[in-house]
Amino acid sequence: MKLLYQTHSPFARKVLVFTYEIGLEKNIDVVHHETSPTNRNEDVYRLNPLGKVPILITDDNKIIFDSSVICNYLDGLHNKPKLIPQSRDHQIEAFRIEALADGMSEIGIQARWESERRPEKLRYPTLYKGLSDKLISSYHYIEDTVDLNNIPMLAQIALATSLSWLAFRELLPFDKGYPKLIRWYNDFIQRDSMKATTLTGDTHDG
Repeated sequence: MKLLYQTHSPFARKVLVFTYEIGLEKNIDVVHHETSPTNRNEDVYRLNPLGKVPILITDDNKIIFDSSVICNYLDGLHNKPKLIPQSRDHQIEAFRIEALADGMSEIGIQARWESERRPEKLRYPTLYKGLSDKLISSYHYIEDTVDLNNIPMLAQIALATSLSWLAFRELLPFDKGYPKLIRWYNDFIQRDSMKATTLTGDTHDG
């Protein structure tokens, strides 16, 4: 299989961490692609009309995107314990926390546009404040309501890769005021799957 990837994407990293956790990392050829809304990558657009990675090309040439769908597909290809629960209630919980984590990444990407990627005269500080509030609200929600050590592994991977990207981009720190969250995060990033998929590189906007 081939994975179209980006070394500084939280969504691409989520998929790659997932492959390590299920032991399929050696079955996938990882190919880095730069993407940006202002820098069109034709190779990516040919496979995904949204112009985004990750994209998985299967052995029988199926094209699968986005990260959630890829993880769901990959979880059916191994004989280890499944990272996505089979019971409906636990499955919904996994997808719910995954959605929260993916939303945090999306909000972080938007916040970064307003803080550094957009030309300075076009930035909207009020929007940045609103986006920051959403991230802070999410941190509080996780700290107060999520049993981090007992949620399904898919949800843990999604949260860890989202938080690692926010830390990588130095957006809204979560290391103070959220002791349970930072304790869990510092423990999770010691996993081999996280160490093997370190975020690197800068965004190249056209």
